[in-house]
Amino acid sequence: MLVNEIFYSLQGEGYFTGVPAVFIRLTGCNMRCSFCDTDFGKGIEMTEEEIMAEVRQYSAHHVVITGGEPTFQLNERLTALLHEAGMFIQIETNGTHALNKGVKIDWITCSPKCDPSKLRIQRIDELKVIYEGEGQDLTPYETLEAKEYRLQPCDTQDETKNQHILQDTIQYVLQHPQWKLSLQTQKIIHVR
Repeated sequence: MLVNEIFYSLQGEGYFTGVPAVFIRLTGCNMRCSFCDTDFGKGIEMTEEEIMAEVRQYSAHHVVITGGEPTFQLNERLTALLHEAGMFIQIETNGTHALNKGVKIDWITCSPKCDPSKLRIQRIDELKVIYEGEGQDLTPYETLEAKEYRLQPCDTQDETKNQHILQDTIQYVLQHPQWKLSLQTQKIIHVR
């Protein structure tokens, strides 16, 4: 597998905010979002056993597999090894690709970056939509079946614009209580 990085931190977003987790960031993605914070220019080839050796260095039992788009590389062997080690597996996916055969995931966070009708992921536990502000139509996402609905203000790297988007997001959540606010707390508390 081509791995961008493996690191230990707190989950900063969504339902599991604040949970200590080992992050496995895989390389490669079929989207090129302007707000993406992943450097796709780097990565090293690792076997599933090498990945497990890295994961075992940390005391957490929560693993977040992200990317890029993790479903392109994630395989049955890695998820089986993680489960055998007692890990809870969460993935963060854009949802455009189905899980490979035999891959068992405990929690799927889907953050779509396309028309919801093009999603191919088998299930969604947590739907996390990046909100770019007033005028963004969220009605197509509201028909998707999920356990949790999260709306996360887009980080544009412009403080003034970010404040406007945050206020728009709060107003939307207040008017549409199906949604919950998701913040990138890792950026607020300055952790990875």
